[in-house]
Amino acid sequence: MSQATSATGGASYAAAGVDIEAGDRAVELMKEWVKKTQRPEVLGGLGGFAGLFDASALKRYERPLLASATDGVGTKVDIARRMGVYDTIGHDLVAMVMDDIVVCGAEPLFMTDYICVGKVHPERVAGIVKGIAEGCVLAGCALVGGETAEHPGLLGPDDFDVAGAGTGVVEADRLLGADRIRTGDVVVAMASSGLHSNGYSLVRHVLFDRAGMQLDQRVDELGRTLGEELLEPTKIYSLDCLALTRTTDVHAFSHITGGGLAANLARVVPDHLHASVDRSTWTPGAIFDLVGKAGQVERLELEKTLNMGVGMMAVVPAESVDVALATLADRGVEAWVAGEITERGDHPTGAALTGDYAS
Repeated sequence: MSQATSATGGASYAAAGVDIEAGDRAVELMKEWVKKTQRPEVLGGLGGFAGLFDASALKRYERPLLASATDGVGTKVDIARRMGVYDTIGHDLVAMVMDDIVVCGAEPLFMTDYICVGKVHPERVAGIVKGIAEGCVLAGCALVGGETAEHPGLLGPDDFDVAGAGTGVVEADRLLGADRIRTGDVVVAMASSGLHSNGYSLVRHVLFDRAGMQLDQRVDELGRTLGEELLEPTKIYSLDCLALTRTTDVHAFSHITGGGLAANLARVVPDHLHASVDRSTWTPGAIFDLVGKAGQVERLELEKTLNMGVGMMAVVPAESVDVALATLADRGVEAWVAGEITERGDHPTGAALTGDYAS
């Protein structure tokens, strides 16, 4: 009997490798987690063809601008698969989507997810959704729906990938960005929780292929196993950034993701100005040094790929720095003054790192 043949000899979806009953079981398991993310504007629950959000809530805005973003978590999913840990990768997904949205000053409203698997393991899928739901709570948004797709033959039974899309809203006259930045503004850095969700292709190549390290290997410099370090969830800054906009005159945010610190900060700096960030104001975590030494990766290459210990940056007026740092400290966010905004002059790029990292 062929793989795509049922017991009666005819072809069937299940015999082709798609288990609808397992998918239904996964939905039942994830419902309790999705419910925890609900906002008053959300109508209905799981099971519909579309998630519903009551847009009349936006009437309080004079001119509401909707902000939208979509992302995944890259090859970090391979670490989760190999470790058999599925309830943290969702934090990463929410962070990658909603922290892009908050950069313009937008309040996260809702999110949808897409989980693609080779074979539906209901508890595993529910674990992924649990992490997404927990992340949505941390970002202040609702998880209004999603899709779990089973792709036998294209993905192995234990393979999976995740992606998500989110929507936020900001008042037009509160939109943050390059046009607000002025000479003399100060760059405030917010510490990352580790590698976050970028650069894992380089990290995996260096640590596994070149250095021959193992996920269950304890690394003294890290104070835990390599796998535990690599699965550390991405810090979600959404509510911290929104709190900052309420207490200070924030001019811009920059989410430090793929491309590194300088390239992402340059995206919010106007052409006639320059952002200078002093490396000596912080010490990158041990994981960054480990990747650099294990792969003999040059510093500039590391900085183009990894966040080097900074996950989000805020550009604020000089007179607002003390309030900004106090606000973040009250919320448990490690932050410090890392740089300044000056005239562009002869600088070839919109942002650059200077000096050496503190030891």
